[in-house]
Amino acid sequence: MHALGSTSEVKCLVTGATGFTGSHLCERLSKEGNSVRGLVRNLDRCQTLRNWGIEVVQGDLCDPLSLGAALKGIAVVYHIAAIFRKECQDPRMFWTTNAEGTKHLLEASIQNGVRRFVHCSTVGVHGHISVPPATEDTPYKPGDLYQETKLAGEKIAQRFMEEGKIAVTIFRPTGIYGPRDLRFLKLFRAIKKRLFVMLGSGEVNYHLTYIDDLIDGIIRCGTQDRAIGQTYILGGERFVTLSQLVAMIADELEVPRPRWHLPLWPMYAVGFVTEMACRPFKIEPPLYRRRIDFFNKSRAFDISKAKSELNYQPKIDLAQGIHRTAHWYFENGYL
Repeated sequence: MHALGSTSEVKCLVTGATGFTGSHLCERLSKEGNSVRGLVRNLDRCQTLRNWGIEVVQGDLCDPLSLGAALKGIAVVYHIAAIFRKECQDPRMFWTTNAEGTKHLLEASIQNGVRRFVHCSTVGVHGHISVPPATEDTPYKPGDLYQETKLAGEKIAQRFMEEGKIAVTIFRPTGIYGPRDLRFLKLFRAIKKRLFVMLGSGEVNYHLTYIDDLIDGIIRCGTQDRAIGQTYILGGERFVTLSQLVAMIADELEVPRPRWHLPLWPMYAVGFVTEMACRPFKIEPPLYRRRIDFFNKSRAFDISKAKSELNYQPKIDLAQGIHRTAHWYFENGYL
C-alpha cells in the first residue's frame, strides 16, 4: 500500500469538522494542498470552513444512510467526531455516536472505496495512570461513560483492521489545548479571577498536547505507511503535576499562584448531591464527581512510539503553548 502525501489529488473527509480539533485539522489539510470535505450535522455553523475552501456535507454518524454522499471519492477519513462529556447528556447518545457511529462510518467507508481510516480515540481508555508514564500497551481502565464508549469505538476500528477490511490507524491524544479551545477556559478564568482552589495535593500528573503538534501527528497517522495497523499516543514533550500547570498559567496571567487547598474526598459527596439535585431538571450541574476526577486522576504518557515510528516531534513547549492560548483568550475577549 502506498503512502498518501499532501497533494491536491488526496481527497480527505474530516468528521467533527466544526469542533476544536476537527476545524484545525481541516484548516491544515487545506493549507497543505489537500482537497477536504467536512462532515457536519449543522450547516449553519460552517461559514469559517467554507472560507477555508472546505466542502461541507451534512450527515449524522447515527444515521448510516446519511454518510454515503460525504464519502464519495474520499481516499482518507479522519474520524474526529464524538459525543464528549456532558453530565446531562443522554447516556444512549454516547453509545450510538462513539461506538455504533464509528461502525457505521467504517462500513460506509468500505462501501465507498476509502483507502485509509484514521480513528481518534483518547488516552482516557487507560484511566488513572498509577505507574507513569503509560504506553500504548498499558491495560485499559476507562473511568467514565465517555471513555468506555471511546474504547468501544476503538475496538470496533481495530476489528475492521484485523479482518483486513480497511487500513486503520488509531491515535490517542492527551489533553488538547490551544487557540480556539474553550474547554480549558474555565481553568484560565478561575486562576485569573483568583478563584481557583486546588482539591487535594495537586501532585497528580497532567499531560497536555498543543493543537498544532497534535494536528501534525494526526496527518502523519494518515500519510505514512508504517502507521497502518498501529495505535499511537500523541502528546506534548513533557507532563507536569497539576500544581505546576496551575502555577505556569498563573505566571502567564500575571496573578499570584493559587495557594488554597481543600480535601478531595468531601467534595465527591458535594458533587453527588449536586448531580442528584440537577438531574430531574436536565441541567448541567456546576459541580459533579467526574469533574473532581480532574484533581485526582494522574495522566502521564510515553510518546516514544510515535516519535520513533512517525518522526512525530512536538515543537511547542508547554510554557509557549500556555502563552499562545492565553493570548488568544485575551484577544477574543474571553479573559
